[in-house]
Amino acid sequence: MSATVELVVFSGLQAAGKSTFYRERFATTHVHVSKDAWPNARNREGRQRRLIEAYLRAGQSVVVDNTNPSVEERAPLVAIARAVGARTISYAFVTTVDDALRRNAGREGRARVIDAGIRSVAKKLTAPTADEGFDERFTVTLDEGGFAVAATSSG
Repeated sequence: MSATVELVVFSGLQAAGKSTFYRERFATTHVHVSKDAWPNARNREGRQRRLIEAYLRAGQSVVVDNTNPSVEERAPLVAIARAVGARTISYAFVTTVDDALRRNAGREGRARVIDAGIRSVAKKLTAPTADEGFDERFTVTLDEGGFAVAATSSG
């Protein structure tokens, strides 16, 4: 497998800018995988893992665009990438609950999530660490000019 094939794992609250960031930075180079694409599917987690593995094995880089708030939710994704020899990169989207709620209020239809959903993810949200096996880690914040991305130091 080419060393350029990578699995990019987003983590962060709903309405933190993850999908917009994907469209701006990765849409032309990485396949988009999100459980939001199959809201009524049974075993969305299993479906997501199968798709990720198939894309990576086919030599396509993938972005996993979900909240991925905990080590337990990210670990199987990193394991898939490691099993097929892909690089792993984490992007942690940093925002406050209040800011996420404000942005979410401006969404319509299926894009809008219930406020309790944002609060629930916030309670279990932990930043990815070097111990999780990521080759690179970044933090992403929204500022007036768009997205600010910073490399995360080891530790």
